[in-house]
Order: sequence, then structure tokens, then C-alpha cells
Amino acid sequence: MEELYCQGCGAKIQTEDENKVGYAPKSALQREEIVCKRCFRLKHYNEVQDVDMTADDFLNMLHDIGQRDGLIVKVVDLFDVHGSFIQGLNNFVGHNPIVLVGNKVDLLPKSTNLNKVKNWMRRVAKDFGLQVKEVFLVSAVDGSGMDKTAFELERLREGKDIFVVGSTNVGKSTLINYFIQNSTDEKDVITTSYFPGTTLGFIEIPLDDRSDMIDTPGIINHHQMSHYLSKNDLKIVTPKKEIKPKVFQLNQGQTLFIGGLARFDIEQASEKIGYVCYFSNDLSIHRTKQEKADQLYKEHLGELLSPPTNDTLDNWPELVKETFRITSNNKTDVVFSGLGWITVPKGGVTISAYVPKGVRVIIREAII
Repeated sequence: MEELYCQGCGAKIQTEDENKVGYAPKSALQREEIVCKRCFRLKHYNEVQDVDMTADDFLNMLHDIGQRDGLIVKVVDLFDVHGSFIQGLNNFVGHNPIVLVGNKVDLLPKSTNLNKVKNWMRRVAKDFGLQVKEVFLVSAVDGSGMDKTAFELERLREGKDIFVVGSTNVGKSTLINYFIQNSTDEKDVITTSYFPGTTLGFIEIPLDDRSDMIDTPGIINHHQMSHYLSKNDLKIVTPKKEIKPKVFQLNQGQTLFIGGLARFDIEQASEKIGYVCYFSNDLSIHRTKQEKADQLYKEHLGELLSPPTNDTLDNWPELVKETFRITSNNKTDVVFSGLGWITVPKGGVTISAYVPKGVRVIIREAII
């Protein structure tokens, strides 16, 4: 078959996977002007849809950003900051300034000190090799912080292009859709001004006569829990409203199961203390003795310990163990990438975390 390319973003047209760049239904191939589904939705409905890319494909595209002049807007999921960072982004941004936008602030408990979260995010960015100009906390769902962020981005871009980058499931497309509907003078600017180009998966959305907001495909971070779950299980583990922390008083030798997705053991501790769990309110947490944990998991995975449910169990990998000695006397978070975290209130304890092979566990200073 002749190779076809989207006349909107330049991506190679394919008809197999609607979550990949360049997807178009077979019926669209008969049209005189062939565009991918993502460009079609944008042109006709002012709606940006996220698509997935592998890390290598995405990083190859990023070479283009470093050679252009604009503002980089890096979007991360506040419920999974480390997991939603893009490794190697610092090598491709050139001299362009970077703004960090933490989405899903509506999920954090209302008692959270947001200034502390912003300062912490700056330090995380620095660990990834990024010096950020500003940090904004927003909710693309309820609109919190969006108007201020849109105003500040307009100021910071100084008339230049804006490149919006982020991994999958961070809410990047929802964020862009908000800006489209609220930041342009003409509601139909996109439908009346189709954007040309061979941007190979980038979509250029006109901001004015000289500059664009450029949407980039979402990069897949395979170390996140979400990539091991069915759509139904993903709905359960993805928080939809403010997290209600759950506190468990644990002794040495006790275990917490987070559904059947992860396990948290107290290997050594001199006293009983309260461990605070931050997960989706729909996710059940089960406490047991460490000596009974293996048998419980073997007999009740997918039932008492769920999710994973049947849709996910068919391809569910084994859990692998990683042990950490917590020495800091400050609060420490044990983060299960793409799932949530447990706060250890003080040092002097040894814990083990069990997650599916490939999922990352991170130790960080507590953000709450």
C-alpha cells in the first residue's frame, strides 16, 4: 500500500492502533484530504486527543524542539511526579526556558502545603537535570489554577511558541483543551485556520499570527503501574477526587496489601507507628501478618486482594521485592509508580516493597 501522511501533523497514516500516532479509520483513506484522527478531532471539534509514543520515538522528535525558539511546558501528574517525568528531556530543550505544571492538584488533601509542594517539585526537576523558570499547580478537571497559569504562560512565552510535553495519563490534552477554549480570542480559531506542516506527530495550534501552541504525543513510561492494568482496573486505581489518607498502626512483621497490586512489609521496627496511605479512595487495603502474606496472596489474588481482576490477571507478572532502610528522621514517602504512596513517619525502620516486575518503587522526602 502507498505510504500516506497526515496533512495536519505529518505523521505516517496507519489504521491498526488508534492509540498510536497517525491513526485514521480505513474509511478516511478515501477522502481527498487525509488527516489522522487526532488532527480531525482538533480541526472539527477543537479537541486535542493524547496518543502514545515509545520513549525512543519521542526523544527522536525532541531534537526539533531544541533547534526552535519557544517556551517548554512540562506537565506532570502530582499523584505520580517521578513516574511521569520524561528521562533525558534536559538533553533536547536547548536554551529554551522550561515551566513545570503539576496537574491533578484537586487530588491532594486540602491540608497540603502547596508552596512546599512547588519547592519540592523544583528539586525533583533539578534531579532530572532541569532548571525550571516557574512551577504551577493546576487541575484540568475543576479548573483550579488554570486561569492564572494561562495568564503567566502568555507572559512568559514573550510572543514565542509553546511546546507542551508530558507522559501519558498526566492530563496534558485536557490542559491544552482548556487553553484552547479559554485563551484564544476567537472560539473557532482552530477550525478556521488549519495548520500546515510536516511536524511528524506534533500538532501546531495557532495562538496568534506568528506563534503556536505545539502539542506533542504522550510518552509511555513503562515503569508505571497503569501499563499492567485493564481499563476497568485502571478506573479503580486512578483517583477521581480528593484523596482521603488511611492510617495503619503497624508493628514489625506486619504487611499491607494494596489491593493485590502491591505489598508493603515492615521488616524491622522498634515500635508500633502509624503509616499513612495515599491511594485511590476506591482501592482497598488489607492488613495481615507477614508470615501469612504469601499464602494469602496465592489463595485470594483477584478476589479479596483485587484489583487485579480477571481482565488483568491473564497477563499479571510476578511481584518482585525491594528492601529499603529508612534512616531519615523526617517523614519519607515510599512511592509505587503510577499507584500512590505510603508515608513512613520517622526513621529507624526497614521496609520491603513488592510490585510487578518492571514497576518502579521510589523513596523520597514526604510531600505532605
